[in-house]
Amino acid sequence: MGRSPTDLAIFIGKRLLQLIPVLLGIIILTFVFTHLSVANCSIWYPHAGKTTLALCQAQFSKPIWVQFWTYFVNLLHGNWGASVTGVPVYPAIAAGVPATLELVIASLFLMIVIGIPLGVMAAQTAGRWGDHLVRIFYLTGWATPTYLGAVIAAIFLAPYFGLPSHGEYTYTPPPFHQWTHMSVVDALLAGNLPWTWDAFKHLILPASVLAFINMGIATRMTRSSMLEVLPLDYVKSARMKGLSEFWVMYKHALRNSLITTTTVLGVTAGGLLAGTVVIEEVFGWPGIGAYAYTAIGGGGAAPNFDGAVAVVAVFAVGVVIANLIADILYGVLDPRVEWR
Repeated sequence: MGRSPTDLAIFIGKRLLQLIPVLLGIIILTFVFTHLSVANCSIWYPHAGKTTLALCQAQFSKPIWVQFWTYFVNLLHGNWGASVTGVPVYPAIAAGVPATLELVIASLFLMIVIGIPLGVMAAQTAGRWGDHLVRIFYLTGWATPTYLGAVIAAIFLAPYFGLPSHGEYTYTPPPFHQWTHMSVVDALLAGNLPWTWDAFKHLILPASVLAFINMGIATRMTRSSMLEVLPLDYVKSARMKGLSEFWVMYKHALRNSLITTTTVLGVTAGGLLAGTVVIEEVFGWPGIGAYAYTAIGGGGAAPNFDGAVAVVAVFAVGVVIANLIADILYGVLDPRVEWR
């Protein structure tokens, strides 16, 4: 029996329903590791006055289920606490999400267009120099600490290639309305090509560093999948028909090996969020990674416990959503997966 759009809708609906208990579990875990493990108001608000501390202590003295219900309702209403200077956490994080999302998407794009062809080349030259060179490349990325890669790119590569190394634009604010708060996307929507090019140049280095460090995942998975596919009969048949090696590798072999690679990349997209903390701070990128760095007291800032907890929850939700997308992609790409 073939697959219909209705079956796909049911498949996606089931996955979305399965997401609800996972999200609830994240909320419970953040509550446990904060309100129960750190039930000390002087840690939450280290510079608060007596009135704020008294209100906080009154909240912690209530029964556990009352504390959780208050915490849950506040989350739903966007009341995620405030920094020590009184700045609400939710608006600050919401403002940074689009910039971080743009950085992650750009990095994932680079991992796909560079990492997958490198994996194909490594499989095609397995055990030879091409394979060894590709392995050295992605192992170098894996072995490079995020902060080191970011600092080298900002100090040496930026002036060498004439690329900016701070912020989203050379001048702010941009002379157009920001619909999505993604620099390149908004400049394109405004039809402003000079500002689009400027935003694109600012995105190159942070996205490239984040992609380089995580490139090995795409490359290694593609290589492994290709090595499993190449000995199969349909690949041999394609060669016997006289098809070019390029057509055999990219049309026949890669098409089937991408099932595993694509789903792994979907999971990796959630893991890229962790790398944005250092990348955004080094390159002055205004996302939630830079906010997280400040929230934990980076750069001499006062620790923002509410903000740090909120960032952890947002990152966790990002990983869960990325896994959900990967799960759906796997079901769409692999015909052996039942949609019902």
